[in-house]
Amino acid sequence: MWQPDAGWHPLRGSTGTSTVGVWRTALGGVPVAVKRLAAPQQHDPPELGDPGHFAYWRRAADVEISGVVAVTPGLRSADPAAVEEDVEGITLTQVWVEDAANSGLFAARALGRFAGAELAPAPWLARDQLRDRMLRVEQRGGWRTLARTTVADVADHLWGRRETLLASLDALPQVPQHGDPVPANLPGREGDDVVAVDWATLGHGPVGADLGYYSLSAREELEPLLDAYLIGLPEGLATRDDVTHGARVTAVLTALNRAEWALARVAGGEGALAGKYRHPSVAPHLRALQRQFPQIEELMR
Repeated sequence: MWQPDAGWHPLRGSTGTSTVGVWRTALGGVPVAVKRLAAPQQHDPPELGDPGHFAYWRRAADVEISGVVAVTPGLRSADPAAVEEDVEGITLTQVWVEDAANSGLFAARALGRFAGAELAPAPWLARDQLRDRMLRVEQRGGWRTLARTTVADVADHLWGRRETLLASLDALPQVPQHGDPVPANLPGREGDDVVAVDWATLGHGPVGADLGYYSLSAREELEPLLDAYLIGLPEGLATRDDVTHGARVTAVLTALNRAEWALARVAGGEGALAGKYRHPSVAPHLRALQRQFPQIEELMR
């Protein structure tokens, strides 16, 4: 059975459905990151084996093997990782990417440039990521915990319009997207490009979607991020309204999904739900949702 070395340092927040963990260590004096992916087992969710689903278990390895984002504009991968496969899963070992303290505006411009990249066709590129995430929420009963909060009416209205909103994203230009562009995944810098990590959700999606996702954890507000994204976006690819709508819908639905997930985890404990809003696992998601109120108002019209 595969096990990490005792001296490896585990990184926080680095586990998921298929990710066993991510560790920092050194090989020959060179800092590296080691990521372990577990192959799906008999009773795991079927989407782990679906190459087009955002949760496809081995996409991070396929990205490294193919080199598809090695020289893309705006965002590119780090130096090639060593990929070792066995019957239990895959181990990726890559040179550690140092934090270059990229600003939100620099990252947003890079995301816009990356939207103009051309990715070589591959069956494992993710598609319909937000729709699949909404389907997961639907299978768990929708935003039923949010229905017990002060945003109940808003949540109910937007939940009822979710298919219309998703269809409006389908009508936008579809562009390459990182899929999980949080600041921690956009650490490095080389010239005008961001050196990104964790390409497990690489694929195509509506223009502006990566920007909306990024805005949820950025210090800057959406408007200046939008301006920076448009500076990087190739001319003629999409309009400002296109990008704004893609970012807005993605940010709002994602923020509501995260708030529902966080609240549902603590809702069963003792005490009123409102008394748990300051719980450390809940408060950040509620603050992120509050930041989206101007965007929510636009979608409520």
